[in-house]
Amino acid sequence: MPIRDGTWTRLFPAEDLAPGMMVGVEVGEHKLAICNVRGTFHATQNVCTHAFAILSDGWLDDDIIECPLHGGRFEVETGRAVREPAEEQLIIYPVRVAADGVEVLLPEDEA
Repeated sequence: MPIRDGTWTRLFPAEDLAPGMMVGVEVGEHKLAICNVRGTFHATQNVCTHAFAILSDGWLDDDIIECPLHGGRFEVETGRAVREPAEEQLIIYPVRVAADGVEVLLPEDEA
């Protein structure tokens, strides 16, 4: 679901998340997993679509997040579920790196 109108929200300095790492952050009602894949940042929802589990407690394997609960896997760029038991894709959010750090675009009414 593309975000048409929204607010860019600063999360942290880009140098705080090294390539190959991910971190969970909360912005308002949003629980986000922020991943650095070879220097490119991605943001997905941080709750597995199969069962309630925090994805940032799992593993980042190149561009794939693995859920710590049942091993479902998702592509961080597209949110697509790539291994069962996960079947429903993750919500993804646009990310950019600005002069003051990593920013995520959240819907205007939910930022």
